[in-house]
Amino acid sequence: MILDGVQETGTAAEPGVLVLAGTPIGDVADASPRLRAELAGADVIAAEDTRRFRALLQRMGVTTSARVVSYFEGNEATRTPELVEALTGGARVVVATDAGMPSVSDPGFRLVAAAVAAGVRVTAVPGPSAVLTALAVSGLPVDRFCFEGFLSRKAGERSRQLAALAEEPRTMVFFEAPHRTAETLAAMVEAFGPGRSGAVCRELTKTYEEVVRGPLAELAAWAAAEVRGEVTLVVAGAEARVVDLDAAAAEVADLVAAGARLKPAVAEVAEREGIARNALYAAALELTRRPVKT
Repeated sequence: MILDGVQETGTAAEPGVLVLAGTPIGDVADASPRLRAELAGADVIAAEDTRRFRALLQRMGVTTSARVVSYFEGNEATRTPELVEALTGGARVVVATDAGMPSVSDPGFRLVAAAVAAGVRVTAVPGPSAVLTALAVSGLPVDRFCFEGFLSRKAGERSRQLAALAEEPRTMVFFEAPHRTAETLAAMVEAFGPGRSGAVCRELTKTYEEVVRGPLAELAAWAAAEVRGEVTLVVAGAEARVVDLDAAAAEVADLVAAGARLKPAVAEVAEREGIARNALYAAALELTRRPVKT
């Protein structure tokens, strides 16, 4: 096939390999020997930003004979079929984004799915990750976490997204643009409460790396001043609520005494308190110890 005016070689009988290359998120010294080898030996390199990528090669001291083509959000749909054709023709195609692992909030997923569908082998060069690095330095629990990527830029949709996460028990990781960090933290205060713990991780592994930890209200106040650089937000999950079954049963009994039917009263209190209906029904029935309307 011809990709960006260059004839690719290979045979359909021996499909190539798709390599997702994790690139440094800041310090170029984090580039692994395998990353250097894959970039040097690739047939085609699909780079999110070709100018930044060539600058990265220069800083790494790596030279490559690969054909470097752009692969970013704006051309993923049209470029993917060309790259799959190169892969099925035997090319070794490396995907490299501006920083971190391709397909994680970066271009790459569409090509991975297409390559898998075409029967092409997909592998990766593990590398630095802003998600894991931020988690590690946040000081928050890391045994269970979820990655939420970028929130919506629209205030209403962002509020709905955060509201849906208000009871999420796992530590949450978000990416955010520096100029939206303050308003996002303010929205988190509204959704999660001012006392929820968090961390703002800025410029990770770079010269001016900074990690600010504290309650969300304090972080929002701190971010009201100008925030610069790449930002990753880490927020503690919701604490498990202590369920007082006896108190909930007493509330149901009061509703029943006021004329409510037992089952609707149980349903109302169970939903509000996050209690299993069956357990609450049994406790309320035992508490009343008298016939009730059901």
